[in-house]
Amino acid sequence: MGFPKFLLGDNTDYPDAIFVIHTEFPRFIINLENDEIEWLEEFDQHDEKELQSEAENLLKEVNDFYDREIERYDE
Repeated sequence: MGFPKFLLGDNTDYPDAIFVIHTEFPRFIINLENDEIEWLEEFDQHDEKELQSEAENLLKEVNDFYDREIERYDE
């Protein structure tokens, strides 16, 4: 089974949080309430440098995904 690149998630234990799960490498979960990111991968020093340059693009993609999803709910 394939998964979409991004998934929305929520949890009643965190009523104000909106989670976006990134299912491709590098996998992570971001809480849009406070922009806290939990990486689901192990990184070495080389990976961290590459990740820093890619993180800005990933966060833009997360925000674009979330905005698109909210627009679709409002239709």
